[in-house]
Amino acid sequence: MIIGISDLIGKKIKEKKINMSFEGENITFEQEEIEFVEPINIEGIFTIAGDIINFDGTIKTTLKLVCSRCLEKFNYPLEIQIHENFSKFEDNKDDEIIIINDDKVDFSPIIETNIILSLPMKRLCSEECLGLCTVCGTNLNHSTCNCEKNDIDPRLAKLRDFFPN
Repeated sequence: MIIGISDLIGKKIKEKKINMSFEGENITFEQEEIEFVEPINIEGIFTIAGDIINFDGTIKTTLKLVCSRCLEKFNYPLEIQIHENFSKFEDNKDDEIIIINDDKVDFSPIIETNIILSLPMKRLCSEECLGLCTVCGTNLNHSTCNCEKNDIDPRLAKLRDFFPN
């Protein structure tokens, strides 16, 4: 998604509001395919301060993720506050400033990075997710199994004699 900011760079205006929606392309992160269920909505304002162009806004969308416990796909609504700084001048050596080469900003990598950084470490379909049986692999959210749950580490089995229950 490319946004033209030539009027800001030319200092014809001091701020530019945007409210756009576009279809996102799936992201592959750590061998997981992250799908967009609905379009990405981006809303915010560009402001200029000297040679720096600031963007403050929000990204809203819904992703389809895989649950870490039961391995089923679920919808994950996402709303991210973003703040980015841009400059056309390469003498700005600040790591926080994105250098742009022309009068346009490509927001696709910025959106992708912000989405990846905002994902939870452990993606759960719900807090009550029971996950999979460690013996037979049955999804415990949908059915039960009769597997014997003897998950005591054999190195610590003697300690069980000290504690009857």
